[in-house]
Amino acid sequence: MALPSGQRISLLRLFNRIIKNDIRCCSGRAPVRKCLSKMSLYPPTKQKGEFSNCKSQSLFLYNDILFPCHSGAYNYLPLGLRALEKLTRLIDEEMQNIGAQKIAMPSMIKASLWKRTGRWDTPELFKLKDRHSKEYCLGPTHEELITDMVSQFGMIPYKRLPIMLYQITTKFRDEMHPKYALLRGREFQMKDMYTFDTDEVTAKETYERICDTYCKIFNRLELNFKKVAGATGNIGGTLSHEFQLPSDIGEDTIYTCNQCGFGSNVELIDPIEVESNNVSCPKCKSEMEKSSGIEVGHAFYLGTKYSSVFNVYYGSRYNEKILTEMGCYGLGVSRILQAGVEVLSTDKYIRWPTLLAPYQVCIIPQMQGYASEEFLEISNDLYDRLSGLPNLKNEVVIDDRITMTVGKRIYQADTQGYPNIVVVGSKTLKEPRMYEIKTPKISSDSEYLTLDQLIDRLSIIETI
Repeated sequence: MALPSGQRISLLRLFNRIIKNDIRCCSGRAPVRKCLSKMSLYPPTKQKGEFSNCKSQSLFLYNDILFPCHSGAYNYLPLGLRALEKLTRLIDEEMQNIGAQKIAMPSMIKASLWKRTGRWDTPELFKLKDRHSKEYCLGPTHEELITDMVSQFGMIPYKRLPIMLYQITTKFRDEMHPKYALLRGREFQMKDMYTFDTDEVTAKETYERICDTYCKIFNRLELNFKKVAGATGNIGGTLSHEFQLPSDIGEDTIYTCNQCGFGSNVELIDPIEVESNNVSCPKCKSEMEKSSGIEVGHAFYLGTKYSSVFNVYYGSRYNEKILTEMGCYGLGVSRILQAGVEVLSTDKYIRWPTLLAPYQVCIIPQMQGYASEEFLEISNDLYDRLSGLPNLKNEVVIDDRITMTVGKRIYQADTQGYPNIVVVGSKTLKEPRMYEIKTPKISSDSEYLTLDQLIDRLSIIETI
C-alpha cells in the first residue's frame, strides 16, 4: 500500500540524512551536489564586437561554453573547459597506450634555435624581446626546442629507440584574420608529438602506428574523418598526412576516392586537373570527389631535417654514430573540440561527441508549486544514486532552478547538449516510481523507466 505524501517526504529526508552522515563519517564532509542554480554564470546574451560566422561559434557563445576575450582568443567557461579536459584525457590515454611519454616545454623559445633551422622569418610567429634585448618567439610548434633538448642527452643507445615524446600545451600563431572562434585563433591548444628512430623503415613504422592511433581517437569521438595526403609546408619532411573533418566551412580543399579510399589535399594535385574539374585518383584512376574540410590533425615524416641541424645521434649495435630519423605529429585539441560540434550539431542544438559532453546526465525536478519539495528530494536521491556509479562520478547535475518551467529547462539542457535528460515528474510520486528520460542525440521521444531500469541504462555509458 502506498504511503501518504507527507510520510514519503519524511522517509526520504531520513534516508538522505543517513546517507549524508555515512559520507561525513568516511570523508569528514558531505560532497556538494552540482546544482545549476549555483553553477550558471549568466553571461550577456549580446557580446560586444563579436560576430558569429558559423553555427558552432554561435552555439558556443550563447550556451555558456566560450566567452570572447580579444581577437583570436577566448575564455573557456566551466562547461567548455570540462569538455576540453575530457578531450585531453582521451588523447593522453591513447598516446600512452602506444608508449608515448608526456612532457611540457616552455612556450617562449629562443630566436637562435629558429634561426638555425631557417624558420625565424615565418610570418605567423609572435616575436618579442626581453629587457636585455634577447629575442624570443611564442611557439606555434616545438621541433627546434625538442630536438635541441634531446641533442644534449648525448648519443642515444639504439636499444632505447624509438623515443616518443608529446605535450598538450598552449600554442600561438599571429593569424592575419582570425575567425570561427577556436577553428582559427591566435592562441590555441595543441597536442604535438616528436619521435626519434634508428632508420627510415622503423621511423615509417612509428609513423603508421601513430596515424592508426589518430584514427582510433577520431573513431572514439564518432567523427567522420578523412585521412588524406598533405603538403609538408614550412615544417618540412618527405611524407605527410592530414586528418580532415568534411565541412562546408572548412578552409582546406580535399579530393577523395570512393573506390579505393585514397585522399589528397588539393595542394598535391596537378593544377590543370583541378582547373578542368577532372581529378583522377593516382591509385585506381577513378574520378575523385571534391569537398571542403577542417584540418584537425597532421603527421609528418621529417627524416633528418632537424636531427642533422642539432646533431641528434644514436649509437648503433656496431658503435657507429648515426643521425636519428624524426617524425612530428599534431592534433589541434581546441580545434577538434569545436569542429566536432560543428559537424554534429544543428543550428539550434549542440551535439557533442558523446565522450566530450561536459556532463552526461541532467536531472530536472518539477517547477515550484505542488509537492515541489518532494520532487526536489527525489531528485537529490537520484543524483546520489547515479553519482555513486563508477562511470558517472562527477557526471551528473541537477537543474534546480525550479522557478523556471520544466519545458524551458529541458530546452536549455537540449541546446547545451546534455546526452541524457531525466525529468522527475508526477509519475515519480506513484508506485512503481517512473522517471522520464530523454536522449536528444538518439531520439526525440521520451521513455519512462523504473529506477533500476534507469540505473541499468546509465551504468553502461562510456565516460572519460
